Amino acid sequence: QVQLVESGGGSVQAGDSLSLSCAINKGTFSLSVVAWFRQPPGKERELVASIWWSLGQTYYTEPVKGRFTISRDKDKNIAYLQMSSLWPEDTAVYYCSARVIGGSSYEFWGQGTQVSVSS
Repeated sequence: QVQLVESGGGSVQAGDSLSLSCAINKGTFSLSVVAWFRQPPGKERELVASIWWSLGQTYYTEPVKGRFTISRDKDKNIAYLQMSSLWPEDTAVYYCSARVIGGSSYEFWGQGTQVSVSS
């Protein structure tokens, strides 16, 4: 079983920055991709950014390009999401998720952390 624990959420003003962390206990699994998703109030969960654990290639959804940066520390098994120039539209519960080598989907999820951005 892979366990993920997010931290770093909070309430900020528009234009502020915030950094999220995702501590990963991967057990005997090998990580393939780690991603950050978010679920705004009353909306579906959406992919925000992802990173291939081994080589570090990244993907960002269009609304966060240039504002958010995903990274990882392979030695510590921690994924990060650095968010800058936050908008009220970024308000959501942010989830960390992992796909393991041999898996076909994001099977493992953290409990989520709330990010609230006020105008």
